[in-house]
Amino acid sequence: MVALADFNPSCYLPSSVSSYLPNAVACPPPPSVARSMFDTVTSPFSSTYSVLRHTTDAIMGLPFLSFLLIPTMTSYSTSLNLLFFYLTWSTLVLSHHPLRVEVVGSLAVKFLFYLLPSGAMLLMDVLFPGVSASFKSLGDDALPLKDTRRKSVFKFARILGWSVFNVVFGVMVQGLLEWLLTMQLGRPAALRVTTTLPLPWGIVKDLLKGLVARDVLTWVVHRYLLHGGARPANAIVRDLSAMHGSWYHKAVKAPFPLSPTYDHPLIYLLKVVLPMYLPAMYWRFHALTFILYLAIVSMEETFTHCGYARLPTHFILGGIARRNEVHCLTGGRGNFGTWGLCDWLAGTSIGTDATDDIMDEVEESDVQGKVMKQAGRGVAQVKNAAGGRNGSAHVGTRSRRRTRRTRSDSDSD
Repeated sequence: MVALADFNPSCYLPSSVSSYLPNAVACPPPPSVARSMFDTVTSPFSSTYSVLRHTTDAIMGLPFLSFLLIPTMTSYSTSLNLLFFYLTWSTLVLSHHPLRVEVVGSLAVKFLFYLLPSGAMLLMDVLFPGVSASFKSLGDDALPLKDTRRKSVFKFARILGWSVFNVVFGVMVQGLLEWLLTMQLGRPAALRVTTTLPLPWGIVKDLLKGLVARDVLTWVVHRYLLHGGARPANAIVRDLSAMHGSWYHKAVKAPFPLSPTYDHPLIYLLKVVLPMYLPAMYWRFHALTFILYLAIVSMEETFTHCGYARLPTHFILGGIARRNEVHCLTGGRGNFGTWGLCDWLAGTSIGTDATDDIMDEVEESDVQGKVMKQAGRGVAQVKNAAGGRNGSAHVGTRSRRRTRRTRSDSDSD
C-alpha cells in the first residue's frame, strides 16, 4: 500500500501533461538501479541505528524513581519527566517493529550495563595491574593477564572474543525465539511491546518473580547438567559437564571482568540465556519491565565478577562475588546459584552462605550498637519531656498558691 505522504497525483498524469508542471509538483524520476541497491542494503542498518538511538534515549531518560513514586508524588517535575518519557517510548514503539525494539533494546542494555563497565574495569586491570591488584579480594591472583607472553595474550584475546560473541549470540537467540512464536506459530509475542506503561507494583512483582525463577533455573542447570558428578550416568550430562569444564573452569581460575559470559555457546545458552529469558516469556513481561530486569542482571554480572573487595550494596553483591570466587577456586564443587538462596536451601554452599552474609553485614554495620544508641536517645527524650511536664506542674502549683495567699490577704484587709 502506498503511504499517503508518498502519494503524488502528478505521477498518474500523461508525460505530455506532466512535462509542463513545475518541478515542485512534478513527478520525480524513478531512482537509479545503484540507488535502489544502496537503499536496500543500508535500510536495515539505518533502521537499526534509529531504533538503537531511540532505545538509548528511552533507557537513559527512564525516570526510575519518579516512575515508581508517581502514585504518591504529584509534583510537576515528576509528571513532566513521566510525560517526556512516555512520548519518547511511544515514538519508539509506534515507529518500529516490536521484534526490532526488543532485540536492539536488549543489545543496548547489555552494552550500557555490562560490556561498557566491564571493558573499563578490564582495561584498568591490564594497564594498571599493581593499582588494580590492591583493590582485588584475591590480590594478584585475580588479575586476568599476569603473563604477557604472546601465547598468553592470544589466549586471553580468545576468551574476550568468545565473551563478546556470546552476548550477541544470546540476544540473537532471544530474537529467534520471538520470531518463531509470532511469525511461525502465530502466538502472542513473549514480551509486551506496547505504548501502555506498566504499573509500578506490577514492575516490582515481575522483577521479584523473574529474579527468583532465574536463581532456581540457574541452580538446577548448573548443578545437574554442568556439574553432574564425577561420572554422570547420562551421556548428555557427561558431555555438557566436560564441555563446561574444558572451557570455563580451565580458563577462568578466578573471576574477572567479562568472564561470566565466557563459555561454550551452548553452555552459555543453557546456563545464562534461558534461565534469564524463560521467566520473562512465561509471565509475558512488559518491554520496560524486561529492560529493567535485564539491566539488573547485567549489573549483577558486571560487579560480582570484577574481583574487587568492596562493591556497591556489599550486602548483596559482595556475597555473590565471594561465592563466585569460591566456585572458580574449587573447580565447581558448590555455589551453583546466583543469589545463594538455592545453595543455602539445598546445602551446596561452600564457604559463606546467604545467612553468613546477613550476619557479616549486621556486624559491619553495628546494628545492635546503633539500636541501643537510638533507644538511649529515646529514653533520654522521654525523661526530658517528663521532667519538663513536672517542672511546669510545680510552677503552676506555686503560682496557684501565691494567688490564694494574695486573695486571703486582700479579704483580711
